[in-house]
Amino acid sequence: MRHIDDAERRARLAVRHGLHPAHRLADPVAVTRAMTVLHATEPATVHLAVHARTEGVSPEDVDAALYEDRSLVKQLAMRRTLFVFPRDLLPATLGSASARVAAEQRRVITRDIEKHGVADDGAAWVDAAASAVLAHLARSGPLSARELRERVPELTGSMTVNLDKKYGGTFQIGPRVLTMLGAEGRISRGPNAGHWRINRPTWTLAETWLGERPAPLTSDEGYAELVRRWLATFGPGTVEDVQWWLGSTKAAVRSALAALDAVEVSLDGGQVGWVLPGDEEPVPDPGPWAALLPTLDPTTMGWKGRGFYLDPADVPYLFDTNGNAGNTAWWDGRIVGAWVQDDDGAVRVVPHRDVGAEGAAAIDAEAARLTAWLGGIRISNVYSNALMKQARLP
Repeated sequence: MRHIDDAERRARLAVRHGLHPAHRLADPVAVTRAMTVLHATEPATVHLAVHARTEGVSPEDVDAALYEDRSLVKQLAMRRTLFVFPRDLLPATLGSASARVAAEQRRVITRDIEKHGVADDGAAWVDAAASAVLAHLARSGPLSARELRERVPELTGSMTVNLDKKYGGTFQIGPRVLTMLGAEGRISRGPNAGHWRINRPTWTLAETWLGERPAPLTSDEGYAELVRRWLATFGPGTVEDVQWWLGSTKAAVRSALAALDAVEVSLDGGQVGWVLPGDEEPVPDPGPWAALLPTLDPTTMGWKGRGFYLDPADVPYLFDTNGNAGNTAWWDGRIVGAWVQDDDGAVRVVPHRDVGAEGAAAIDAEAARLTAWLGGIRISNVYSNALMKQARLP
């Protein structure tokens, strides 16, 4: 069995993720394909993830791919997370990961409709609301969730929960119906009504936005294609890594690996990993590199087992209690700190590991590159890690 040690895994990461300066990628679509998908829970992550892997690509270029060419599409998928997909990958996720999320969302909304007295028949309420949204969008242009709620009376309904908690209150059910329809692939996130760092989506029919409604693959075919692309990006990885990323069952992962004729390899620590057929050849070390990656970057979040690039003792400083990664600073394949911005928008690195003079100089150069690219624009983060919070204290 071929052995791939941690050093080679870091070399693969540097080359295939476009993070080593000699392996930067051409444009937003090339970046997204290289990474399989980009996390989009925080809107700025998409643009910052592209910047980290390219030269000479502007935020406007990313917006053009999303909203003009529409070669990249936002889609709710794995683990009920919003991602940016290459357009040709939509059929795979709509038949597998997105379908799984959509079914669960429909079940939960139906339950809550009945539980909170909005309607006696939750399933009928959801069907009526969904049909009304689709009919209205067929007659209109892209609309925000608020505009749809105001114009589609079938979306009227709210629920009050957890009033004794800081996250409790009264919430409209209408936006959850839109989320469900998006996961089903019947509507798409259209033009963003805000700045690229702010999430203010509008909704439109999928066939209007894309010119056609993508035909989903079967569940087995869809999972196989997602796993194929994951292995090309992140391989080698364990069954647990793939299962966590997909938000699926181990049975689905094992079935996909079998369908792909994936090859077993041994990893440091006695684990068994998987690569695509023909991907067993060694990947040379490209040399040292530095990167500043955004909150929830796909490299940081690509594996469940992160020991080959992250010291377990550093997790409390770099991830929140739910496992969400904040901004990270990397040196030669390992996370060594975080980064924040000063009041004037300058990027400042918050080191947590000694990287020596060469590493510090390389990371500072990346901070200057990112500062220049942002041009004074300040990014806000929902998912800040402990290092980021400490650095922002007065």
